[in-house]
Amino acid sequence: MLGTIVNAAAIIAGAFAGNVLKGRFPENVRSTIMQGLSLVVMLIGLSMALETKNLLVVTLSIVTGAIAGEALRIEERLNFLGKNLEERFGNGDSDFTRAFVSASLIYCVGAMAIMGSIESGLTGDHRILFIKSILDGVSAVVFSSSMGIGVAFSAIPVFLYQGGITLAAVFIKSYLTDAIIAEMTAAGGLLIFGIGINMLEGRPRIKVGNLLPAIFTAVVITVFISRFPKL
Repeated sequence: MLGTIVNAAAIIAGAFAGNVLKGRFPENVRSTIMQGLSLVVMLIGLSMALETKNLLVVTLSIVTGAIAGEALRIEERLNFLGKNLEERFGNGDSDFTRAFVSASLIYCVGAMAIMGSIESGLTGDHRILFIKSILDGVSAVVFSSSMGIGVAFSAIPVFLYQGGITLAAVFIKSYLTDAIIAEMTAAGGLLIFGIGINMLEGRPRIKVGNLLPAIFTAVVITVFISRFPKL
């Protein structure tokens, strides 16, 4: 759990540092920074998505993940949690929920979050999560300076999500083939690409939260399709 604790702390520290700088950025600078960050996020997501070895797996993962996510109302629950935190800690900041949800998804969805947590749980090697902590801390400064203190509270789902994977890692060890990792990464990459689109102000919003189960349905679908090599 050490890697996850450091990761959450880095996000909080970066978010508070960025919030101090928030008022020092003119609106046009803030807007351009967000547009630039959205492009970077989309690039990261696209590069991950291209790691797929089988487009059928990714397609089925997204479809089944969407069905599961809608049934679980993940996006709605994330927004509800964000609004509750906004009422308690937001001090009238209308961007609080958007900052919380966007940052939570960015920090939770990705190969480093999944594989770093697994590596931490299986071997006690926290190096991947330490590197992720540096990246997340730096990005939290920028996100918070643009979107507000809601970014700091994304450390909560990061801690629960990565911590849960770390604790569960020992039970899924036998299923983590290279093919499974590739398709989980690809599905997560598509979701990150969607997050980048959502970060562009005025754009139609993609329910990325409700697509999160796609990362995990990719495991089941990859195992199933591996039994039929011709697919």
